[in-house]
Amino acid sequence: MKSVKVYHYDAFSKEPNKGNPAGVVLNGAELTEEEMQEIALKVGFNETAFPVKSQVADLRIRFFTPGHEMDLCGHATIATVYALKKKGLLGDKIDLTIETKAGILPVTITGSDQFITMKQAQPKFESFNGSRKELADSIGLEESDIEDNLPIVYGSTGTWTLLLPIKKLEAFKKMHPNNKNFPSILKEMPTASVHPFCLETYDSNADMHARHFSSPYSGTIEDAVTGTASGVMGAFYATYINHHFKKSLHLIVEQGHEMEKNGRVMVHISKNNESLDVEITGNAVYVKDFDILLGETSHSFQS
Repeated sequence: MKSVKVYHYDAFSKEPNKGNPAGVVLNGAELTEEEMQEIALKVGFNETAFPVKSQVADLRIRFFTPGHEMDLCGHATIATVYALKKKGLLGDKIDLTIETKAGILPVTITGSDQFITMKQAQPKFESFNGSRKELADSIGLEESDIEDNLPIVYGSTGTWTLLLPIKKLEAFKKMHPNNKNFPSILKEMPTASVHPFCLETYDSNADMHARHFSSPYSGTIEDAVTGTASGVMGAFYATYINHHFKKSLHLIVEQGHEMEKNGRVMVHISKNNESLDVEITGNAVYVKDFDILLGETSHSFQS
């Protein structure tokens, strides 16, 4: 049996067991892709990250859900960079580049709390042309809960999700996703996740509130605090809500309250000619570590 150590960090929080859990495996270079997938399945978190060597950047990170590999994961990037910095594996380096399947992305570490800022891929949007009623029903809502004055669109800054504007904050407590129905409703992008959000928030300092329901192919139900979706949500805000901003927007996204995993993501949007540059900032906290035995049938370690 081969034993692999997994470090559990929570991203977008400084309080353990809040924010979004990620597994970080520091000896990724010693593992095959099949072993990485097995570890992610046994860990059971929404993502487990494997830093490996890169020929084109300071570092490459591979991201796995329990079901498949992802192009990019915001919270697992934050967790991985925080882990590497805390363990002295980055030396004095505070600016680095990360190779991902969504491109090479710059990351900066700032302050004594080691806030980590990562740039995301250029935002892209595609129309949703499916049934609003079926979409609302798939997360336990009525069609009347959907905001009429904003579009429902697929958005990506590295990972595609369906951005679903909701009228009222109170609707978020009623949400119960039926993830297995997503692919038949999301006909344009059957593997996308669903990301309902609204402009009403619990924290008066926050700008947007959200939940994030996973694609059924991921093997998970809900993501507590979502980095990539927060980034593209900021791009949505800049494109469809406040497109008259001059140079930049600073937004705070809150998420995780309904799971008792409250976290927050700082999103910075700046104009870049005809496009937008998207950055997210967050911190992380160490929770615990544990060992996974490869080749042995076991239950998820997710708490």
